[in-house]
Amino acid sequence: MLTALWLPIVLSAVFVFIASALNNKFLKFWHMQDYRKFSNEDEVRAAIRNGNPAPGQYVIPWCGPEARNDPAIKEKFAQGPIGIMQLRRSGSMHMGASLLQWFLFCILISLFCAMIAVYAVPPGADHHPVFHVTALAALLGYAFGAFPDAIWWGFPWKVAFKYIVDGIIYAIITGFTFVWLWPGL
Repeated sequence: MLTALWLPIVLSAVFVFIASALNNKFLKFWHMQDYRKFSNEDEVRAAIRNGNPAPGQYVIPWCGPEARNDPAIKEKFAQGPIGIMQLRRSGSMHMGASLLQWFLFCILISLFCAMIAVYAVPPGADHHPVFHVTALAALLGYAFGAFPDAIWWGFPWKVAFKYIVDGIIYAIITGFTFVWLWPGL
């Protein structure tokens, strides 16, 4: 049955990809305020560059579990700032690679939606269970990652909420695509 769902898998990924592109193109206000600029950006950039860090994820202040009770570390946390920073390779942004990875992620979400639906919904089932199963599975993939981002990584809840709203929209698109192309409907 999974092979019968190749079309909704691909098309739901395409539709979500298009919806996210339209969101970013025409609703720039939606996520543009999620990112802030340092008032002393050039100084911050120079300080980071002077450390010559490799691309990766960094945390400040850094400490291992054994050092958390060290008074000097406690003082660093009290003084702040406390943060997590992702650094990429220097050079221009390669949107093509990021867009390809996003599309492959959309395919992966749709594939898992289909894999779940194959076992939960029989061919020819009413459109309600098809929508509920596929949309809820897509919701888990597209929206729920924002919760750990806010809980553990410090994303502001306002930002996480916007990504959850995006995920709800993508889940609805996925659910309706599967309903439209479900075998036997």
